Amino acid sequence: MFKIVVTDYEFANLAPELEVFGAADVEFVTGPFESREALAEACGDADAIINQYVELDAGFIGRLERCAVICRYGIGVNTIDVDAATAAGIMVANVPDGSLDDVSDHAAAMILSLSRGLGSYDRAIRAGVWDYAAAKPLHRLRGRILGLVGFGNIPQRLAEKMQVFGMEILAFDPFVRAEKAAESGARLVGLEELAATSDVISVHVPLNDETRGLIGKDQLALMKPTSLIINTARGGIIDEDALTAALRAGRISGAGLDVFADEPLPAGSPFASLDNTVLSPHTAWYSEQSEHEIRTKTAQNALAALIDGRPLYLVNRDLKPRVVARRSLPL
Repeated sequence: MFKIVVTDYEFANLAPELEVFGAADVEFVTGPFESREALAEACGDADAIINQYVELDAGFIGRLERCAVICRYGIGVNTIDVDAATAAGIMVANVPDGSLDDVSDHAAAMILSLSRGLGSYDRAIRAGVWDYAAAKPLHRLRGRILGLVGFGNIPQRLAEKMQVFGMEILAFDPFVRAEKAAESGARLVGLEELAATSDVISVHVPLNDETRGLIGKDQLALMKPTSLIINTARGGIIDEDALTAALRAGRISGAGLDVFADEPLPAGSPFASLDNTVLSPHTAWYSEQSEHEIRTKTAQNALAALIDGRPLYLVNRDLKPRVVARRSLPL
């Protein structure tokens, strides 16, 4: 028998996960847990852990006696101390392909909404104002430049979609070759050139020590006053204080934000009171189809790691997996 613990989830039920486990001999523990200590005790002898938002730091991971794999719902693994897991011989798994179209569609929707002033027009009409100048000035997208911070699968799909609207594509990604970017119609540039040249910047890098605050006061100061910035990646990549100041002062035109340094967005956040923002609650990943795919593949990651010794999508490929004696069956 395998023990699998779900640290937290926001879904109505866990039917897709249970369907994957099917006839497998699995003890499935889901909480809710009354405290972090209760969660740590439940996970202490787990063979696999499934995680959504709860932070699994080095201290937590150090208490895992049997765990072979930690599986994260979705792409990002910033809730997991991957280095600590690797040092402990614990595999970390994610689902990198469960919402590629959904996130790129969401980023595109934010670009279109801001560039066409839809938020301003909506608020004006609801206030009884019928005026084309309520969102003035607007600029057509054709011939303008989209700068992509990161050029993995999601921004590549976004580039393809926005090229249909006539946008030119720049990208900053030190891990991508210029020839590879050119195949997708993008030109690689440095971050400063991207900030200064782009009419729209869309952020698509993971949150880690290297990317935290990657877009800060200096980069925002380089941007055009007519430019827009979009973040569907992770809060913390953009310095929110610097962004708030730039939006308030009109140093940039607007921002579309799906992610924030603190989530849920705290009451009184300045972003909620700014007219030049479009906000959503970390939902770029979501559609009915993507939710089912992500949850199914997360459960498959756990089961494959326990049965076959490797999840479908292994993040820390350089680890030496721990060897744990099989759980004794009850007499």
